[in-house]
Amino acid sequence: MGSEPEMIRVSGLIEESIVDGPGLRYVVFTQGCPHHCPGCHNPQTHDFAGGEERQIAEILAAIAENPLLSGVTLSGGEPFCQPAACAAIARGVHAMGRHVLAYSGYTLEQLQALAAEDMAVAALLQEVDTLIDGPYIEAERDLTLQFRGSANQRIIDLRRIREGKETL
Repeated sequence: MGSEPEMIRVSGLIEESIVDGPGLRYVVFTQGCPHHCPGCHNPQTHDFAGGEERQIAEILAAIAENPLLSGVTLSGGEPFCQPAACAAIARGVHAMGRHVLAYSGYTLEQLQALAAEDMAVAALLQEVDTLIDGPYIEAERDLTLQFRGSANQRIIDLRRIREGKETL
């Protein structure tokens, strides 16, 4: 697979969040998104040239410093547009014994098709414990849903699927 990427383009980082997945989470908002969902919660993340470059090692060090974190959330933007960098973060998070959740505007089925053509996408998909998939659809907005904005989005426990304990 080659060497790990050293940098990731981010829109922002949140050191402690309770709304972006289970428990207390560090959130990496990746920069760049091809979906441009109407009503998107993070439209500032769409421009692939926006945001700023950050060192992955610096992000992992910040995560390691907080023993209260239960995991990391990869959000966006679209994390699967920077799959190698996000996979490097996810591997580091797993080395700390913590959980990785990723949001994607792609469905799991679309990601699996992309993974068949792109090893970096496959590597990231393998590292994600929980995936919240699908585009935000304004007509299906539902504020009562946990960790999701619209009813079409699914919370998928990829770890349990890989272990054969759950199916889609």
